[in-house]
Order: sequence, then structure tokens, then C-alpha cells
Amino acid sequence: MAVGGKLRLVKLSNSAISRRNLLVHPPEPPMEVLFADPTDSVYIGRTKIFNMPFYWSYQNVANPHVAIVGISGSGKSYFIKTFLLRSAFVWNSNALIIDWAGEYKDWVKQSGGKIVSLGKGSYLNLLDLGGMKPYDRIKQVMRTMELLTDITNYPEQRRLTEQAIEKVYLENKFRMDAREQKDELGKPLSPPTLKDVVRVLTEQSQVGTYEFPAELENAIYRLKQFTKPGEDFFAQQSTVSLDDLISSGLVDMDLSGLPDETSRALAALTLLQFIKEKMRLEGWSYQKGLRLLIVLDEAWKIGKDENSDAVMIVREGRKYNFAMIIASQNPTDISEAIFSNVGTTFILKVKFEKFLDYLQGSLNFSNYMRDEIARLGVGQCAVNLSLTLPTPYPSTFLIDKIEGEEPSKEYFLDLSGVLTDKQRRDVAVSRSVSFLKEDFRRKLRQFGMTDEKIEDLTKNFEKSNRRMDVVSFVLTLERDGIARRNIGDFLKDSGIDDVTIINIFGKVDLKKSGGVGREISQVVLEE
Repeated sequence: MAVGGKLRLVKLSNSAISRRNLLVHPPEPPMEVLFADPTDSVYIGRTKIFNMPFYWSYQNVANPHVAIVGISGSGKSYFIKTFLLRSAFVWNSNALIIDWAGEYKDWVKQSGGKIVSLGKGSYLNLLDLGGMKPYDRIKQVMRTMELLTDITNYPEQRRLTEQAIEKVYLENKFRMDAREQKDELGKPLSPPTLKDVVRVLTEQSQVGTYEFPAELENAIYRLKQFTKPGEDFFAQQSTVSLDDLISSGLVDMDLSGLPDETSRALAALTLLQFIKEKMRLEGWSYQKGLRLLIVLDEAWKIGKDENSDAVMIVREGRKYNFAMIIASQNPTDISEAIFSNVGTTFILKVKFEKFLDYLQGSLNFSNYMRDEIARLGVGQCAVNLSLTLPTPYPSTFLIDKIEGEEPSKEYFLDLSGVLTDKQRRDVAVSRSVSFLKEDFRRKLRQFGMTDEKIEDLTKNFEKSNRRMDVVSFVLTLERDGIARRNIGDFLKDSGIDDVTIINIFGKVDLKKSGGVGREISQVVLEE
């Protein structure tokens, strides 16, 4: 500052600087956007530039729905767990995790939550109404089949299936245009199942009067994939209570026991449809908080198609009193319509330029922000807010570190021994890569490593200050039976380029052969 014609240096706090009217707006929203009421918001972390605390609130964004992207090991699942725990503390929110691979199951159990396993003793009747009119439920079922099968290409098979579903509701004395379904004594009617639909179509085929028998047989065949003994998870009366799923605190709907992606997507879409109708009937509550958080992690089959219920819910915004959290390693697995309409996007470490292109095109952030996102470390993120009011400030800003409920422990792989001479001369090339402990353990478990072996490897990291030479690391994994292809995928997901991975395996082979006095040639790819 100038005093009496002289310049004098003074110390100013970050908050004081942030309140000053600078010539250009810094890439952060003002304090009134970042700092919400702590009793009515979820704390995320501090901003990178001005070190301001950021409290997420659904109040000042277009809707409460959230998208999260980041490679394996970037801290994505750790952030989701933190978000759910804090939401439960602040708002007493319930949470339903639609768990594709069963990766949240152990954590939910440790947190005192409830596990429901489809394919392992639990069933979900596809023809349950969930408070809907039968005509409306039929439309949803047919739309789901269009998303997951090729029935759209066969309009006659579609017509036959729709008619058969309507017939089984009528056989069970359902009134097609009513929500409340009770018999003469006032008892709730029992809904039909897909097995009843197959029966109706089979009876029609046996009569032999239908003029397109091949169409009828193919319609039966398509439905039978969901009614086979041992695979009839959606063709028996439900053992799952929707009210319990959305009002029992923390619930993990484990889909890992289902046989394929189509079955998992069918379960997820059906749950979303039931929940959407439930919330629609109850209406938006003006009480503080969100009643329910729903997590869809790596659900690419229903997050990518613009006709899926996940996209429809996001587009309908604040209409329902729940928030959907859609997460993926690959941003292109999430429909651009979601990024365009979701209230908040959290971008963690992203690896490929094509993913950055997709995110920048969807969220319209600056090239400066793109460069910063490309350099994010584990646990760091960029946040994009779709604010309800126009503002001259940027809607995308950086969080220095997501501050979780417990310290997020990182492990480091030392790459210095496998870098090429050119990479060593490049100061921008990282000499190590890092990943979160829990993500690391989960990934090894998916590769088939036993808990005992994982514990031994974890102890080795801890003994050496959470660091390990990458060649020793790969040798350990191979000794424990992990396939080289899986190790390569792990290294690539951690952000290691192909050239370095080739050199790593070359060093490993040299060491295994006991090569002494000779050195493997480094691989160098020239552009």
C-alpha cells in the first residue's frame, strides 16, 4: 500500500484479499456461495486459492443431484462415504447405495448399515406397482425393456408383451387406472409376476391361431431369460420392502450376486422408478435437509442412455426430495444431459485428454481450469456449481483437499528406477504415483488376492513409510498370483503411461531371471 508517497508491504489474510474488488475476478465464487450455514450444509474442504471453507448446500444450486468423476484411486469412493456420513449427521438423511460390484458392502456393515443382496436370497418383483397405476407401471416396464433389450426393433413382440402384462394384472383383479388396489375384503391385492406373463404368452402360442408364431415365440424367449429357475430374481414376489430401503438409514443394495450387467441395470432402473414415484406422491418437503441420498457408482448402462430414469430424474430437478449421486471413472459413461442438468459436479483426478474434452464441453470451464484439473492429485478436486442465480463469478473452482471423516492414507509407488532418460530430464514427469489405502485394498481384492496377502502387502508399505519401489511391488503381486494383465490395468489406472509400464515389466523380468551385469534397454516412443 502507498503511504506518504512510499510503498509499504503489509500482511493480509486470504479472507481479506477475497473481499477486495480486484481488477479481474479470481476463479472462485464469493464467500456467500462457498460458506453456507454449517448446520444446513455438508463440509467438503478448503478452496485452493483463498483457502476458504466450502460447505455444499442444495439451496443455491439448480437441484440437489451430484455427479462425481475420477480415476480409480483418486478418492472417489472415499468422498462418497464422507458425503453420506455428513449428510446423515447434518440432515438425518437416509442413504441407499445401488452397489454394482459390492464394493461398499464392508463399509456399510462396519458403519452399522443394512445389506440387501439381490441374487443371494432377495427378490424384486418387476410388476410391483410401488404406488403407481398399472397402466403407468406397464409403460415403465416397457421403457426399461427398450433400454436393456432389442425389443424396439420388433414392434409386434413389444405389442404382444405389453398386452400380456395388462392381461395378468386384469386376471389378478387389478383396476388399471387406480393407485390403490384392494380386494372385496379390503386386503391388498398380490401383484402378478413375469412368470404369469410367460404363461399367458405360452397359452396363446399353444392355441396355434396367432398369425405370426415366430414373433410370439421370440417374445416368450426374451422374457424367459428373467424367469429361469435360479435366475428369477425379478419374477418372484418381492422380499424387498421399498419403504424399508429408503427409511432405514444407510442401506447397501448389493447387486454383485446378479449374473450380468443387464440384470444389474434392470434392478437399478426398477428401484429408481419406484423411488421416483414414491417421492412424487409425497411431494417436496420444505423442512431442512434431504430425506434420501441415492448412490449410483459405475452404473454406466443406466447413466449413459438419455432415455433412462437416471437422466429423467436429473432433468426434473427439484421435484423430488432426494438427491442422486452418480459416479464413474469414465466421464463418457455419464450422459452429457446429466452434466448439463445436475446441480453439482465434483471432478477428481482425470487421466485422458478425451475425458477432459468431454468434461470441458459439457461444463464449459476455462482452459486455465482444464490445466489445473489435469494436474490434480489424490483427494484434490474441482467443483462445478449450477447456480440458481446469475453471477459474474466462475462456477468452477478448485478444492485443495477433500477433508474426510478420517485421514485418507495414501500409498506411493516409486518410479525413479524405471523412467527413461528423457523422462528423468523432464521436471514435469512425476517420480511416483499415489493411491488411497482403501481403494488399493479393494482393487487387490477384486483381482482375487486373499485378505491375508493384502494385509501382508499393506504392512510392507507401512514399514517403509507408505512407499515401495514399483518393481518390488509388481514382483510381490506376481508371486501372489495376480495376472500381469491385471497388474498392468492397475498401473494404468494409477496414471502410469504405457512406456513406463513396459519398462517396469522389463525390469521385473530381468530381476526374475537373475540378470547380472546386463541392463534392459529402455523403451522410448518417438512422436
